[in-house]
Amino acid sequence: MKNNIELVRHSLSHLMAAAVLEIWPDALPTLGPATETGFYYDFEFSSPVSEKDFTKIENKMRQIAKTWKEFEGKEISYEDAKKLFAKNPYKLELIEEINKDSQKITTYTSGEFTDLCRGDHTDDMSKMPLDIWRLERVAGAYWRGDEKNKMLTRIYGLAFESKEKLNEYLVQKEEAEKRDHKKLGKEMGLFTISELVGKGLPMYLPKGNIIRTELDNFIRAEKEKLGYSFVTIPHIARKELYIRSGHLGKYDAMMPIMKDNNGEEFVLKAMNCPHHFEIYNAEPHSYRDLPLRIAENTTVYRNEKSGELSGLLRVKGLCQDDTHHIIRQDQIESEIEMILGLMQKVYNVFGFNNYKVEISIRDPKNKEKYFGADDVWQKAEEILVAQVKKWGMPFSIEEGEAAFYGPKIDIKINDSIGREWQLTTIQLDFNQPENFEMDYTGEDGKKHRVVVLHVAIFGSFERFFGILIEHYAGNFPLWLSPVQVKVIPVRESHNAYAQEIYNLLKEAGIRAGVDLADENLGKKVRAAKNEKIPYWIVVGDKEVESKEFVLESREGNKLESLSSQNLPELLQKEIKEKK
Repeated sequence: MKNNIELVRHSLSHLMAAAVLEIWPDALPTLGPATETGFYYDFEFSSPVSEKDFTKIENKMRQIAKTWKEFEGKEISYEDAKKLFAKNPYKLELIEEINKDSQKITTYTSGEFTDLCRGDHTDDMSKMPLDIWRLERVAGAYWRGDEKNKMLTRIYGLAFESKEKLNEYLVQKEEAEKRDHKKLGKEMGLFTISELVGKGLPMYLPKGNIIRTELDNFIRAEKEKLGYSFVTIPHIARKELYIRSGHLGKYDAMMPIMKDNNGEEFVLKAMNCPHHFEIYNAEPHSYRDLPLRIAENTTVYRNEKSGELSGLLRVKGLCQDDTHHIIRQDQIESEIEMILGLMQKVYNVFGFNNYKVEISIRDPKNKEKYFGADDVWQKAEEILVAQVKKWGMPFSIEEGEAAFYGPKIDIKINDSIGREWQLTTIQLDFNQPENFEMDYTGEDGKKHRVVVLHVAIFGSFERFFGILIEHYAGNFPLWLSPVQVKVIPVRESHNAYAQEIYNLLKEAGIRAGVDLADENLGKKVRAAKNEKIPYWIVVGDKEVESKEFVLESREGNKLESLSSQNLPELLQKEIKEKK
């Protein structure tokens, strides 16, 4: 069920469309949904519209809002709908689709504005405070998110429960813009996206790859401590594998098919679980072998729409820290407890200590979308609810958000400026083991079906990396920083000793750099700060003579009287502690 602010946001999209049509009568409105922070509407304009036009649009919206008392919903026939929107090809396209799917065609009218819409809306627009919303920005957007279609003009608006919450969001947004991972990623040389390679296919540059490798090593080591077994699978598979799993029937657009020279059809993998199931089935297993935790950090490919791609946060190629816990039924609770413990340990390292928990269940009104019997689904959903209650975290139930084979726990975290991100997922699956006939021999000597938990802690490395860039504002902790210490000689005569310190640090496994550029000291220090390097050492006459240095941090702290003996030890300790 939609809450009131969602209804307000949806209603405001109608209001904006009405205002736009009064100012630009020849504009063609297309679609205008609510968003997590407000609303938008896509239009085709005959002449450019920009943010300079916001004042007159907002004024017109406020003027119209005073006259809107209610939204009147009406079911109309296919023929009447075509007549009503005869001059709008975008609405006609939607009407054809709705009719083809044998769905009701409904319109909603408020004032003199009528739109093709499913509902719902707020009760009385005339009573809505006028200071809880504002227009935000203009962007280009392909019709239906397809770059083959016409480019439209998307006008975004913001709307919140109160003026105070709107202002809070604007402050957060300003801070977020400073932290934009796309901007910082380019400035810091972390990743690049090539038009020739393709949108949504980021490539890690040397500095970014260091961070990516450290994250990989970190999560791998934590999982290995818990007895996970790492495997490697190919990036394609025969079409039949995904027919059996059910993915191909549900995600056809996501999984392009290719043929070899024998005419055999292969699919670029969009998920890893079917491969891992076949790894399990490669050998017989007894109850003593379980739990078996199959793990892999591997890339999958998703046919995301070009208009929805965004830096590292929404990509076509994403590397998952994927695991599949193949277990007995009596091990479900203990495995989930272990996973939640691992998640908390990992998140604590990054300062993610506030969680929001959602339990995603199937849509009870559309059971045909899901595999498995009602009693199996009920059992799985009840287990997840009981586990989260035992954990002691508040949670919400999200209908219709389950995977097609089972319900799941989704964990959302808050970053350093309070934004919410979805990361960990734990999916409980009784159904795929049936599809793949995944058995073990029990103590009774009989065959029994396993249960599978589909788990990712980071979610995807790309998205997690993007979140971390913004979370830290590029100021990565020492253990993640591509360059951990910069050695800065004051003059050319100090270069030899600076090089000696640099070599010492490198031999100790510290990612060090040395600035031998023919620049003044101030410029070199500013460069180190701009690179967001955690520490630097200035080498001058005093340091050459005393063989002691001062370690300066980007936070402005200093550690004095350090020697070549205790400096590496100090840094290694901080790296190990991941502070």
